[in-house]
Amino acid sequence: MTAQALPYSLSPADIETLFDIAREALLRSTRYGEMQWLPELEAFPQRLRQPAATFVTLHTDGKLHGCIGSVEPRLPLVWDVAKNAIAAAHHDPRFPPLRPEELDRTEVEISILSPLQPLPYIDFEDLVAKVRPGVDGVMVERGWQRGLLLPQVWEDIPDPRKFLEHVALKAGASPEIYLDPNTKVYIFQVHSFTQPAPVAQTHH
Repeated sequence: MTAQALPYSLSPADIETLFDIAREALLRSTRYGEMQWLPELEAFPQRLRQPAATFVTLHTDGKLHGCIGSVEPRLPLVWDVAKNAIAAAHHDPRFPPLRPEELDRTEVEISILSPLQPLPYIDFEDLVAKVRPGVDGVMVERGWQRGLLLPQVWEDIPDPRKFLEHVALKAGASPEIYLDPNTKVYIFQVHSFTQPAPVAQTHH
């Protein structure tokens, strides 16, 4: 969505490589139970080995089936994608684990996050005015509580107040969290790429 997410650019071939890694991780974890699989780093160019924060979102038969990711760039990009693909398929508590027969019906979306940017604000109305619908992802943090929504969620929740309320809910809190002086709010942007389900690609 924005060029701020990466200090370098990814080619179409690089993006295809990331999808190949995500698909391999889904296959190995779902069919063979390899929950710790990571690709060999040496096989990839330096730009794909840079630390990156990513989210992987899965849709099976057009419905959300898992979304898990990282907010800070700690692992190499290719490892982060593999780890989050496995986590989205098997460890999102909202959904049952992905089954082998669902692999070909599952769309994969990879989002690469920009660095988190602190967003100072005076009160809730000021915060509502500062977030940019369709552009900013938002994370709220207070102590051990943390909630986050990707920018893509604006498509489902276009109203800024409701969007921020849902971020609070993700943190297990009410919107009152934004009035607490100990609360920190961050915004970020993403580069996101979507690969349709293999079955969808073969039927035109």
